[in-house]
Amino acid sequence: MQFFSYLVYTAHFILLGAMTGGISYILNLARSLFLASKWEFARSNKMCAILCSMQVVVVVTTWAGWISLLPVCANIASTIGGYTHNAQKIRIAGMFFNSPLWIIYDLMIGSWAGAIDELASMISAMISIRRYGWKNLNEINH
Repeated sequence: MQFFSYLVYTAHFILLGAMTGGISYILNLARSLFLASKWEFARSNKMCAILCSMQVVVVVTTWAGWISLLPVCANIASTIGGYTHNAQKIRIAGMFFNSPLWIIYDLMIGSWAGAIDELASMISAMISIRRYGWKNLNEINH
């Protein structure tokens, strides 16, 4: 479902003319596939660095002003958080960096669906913290 969601959001942002957001979502798709894979290199810090570097290439090649920094910084934070393999750090990255930056970007480009989706992600993270407890999320999952 996440794969399909990322494909739809890629098309959504491109149709809105928000190329940085659209192309960076392709890297989100790759990140999700890599983190879910059993391939050790795909889950390594080296792959994290590669994905973050590719986000920088996206912002340089699709530059539309400072607004282009929002989705790329969000995705870099989310990528670094994901590659810690630590639920606590993933939620910190999502709630305090990824979702807020995406919400600002979404509102600026007119993506109400994107803003609502990110709000739902933040609420989901808060529910998981409430459900499992903050300290219980500190375990590393490999």
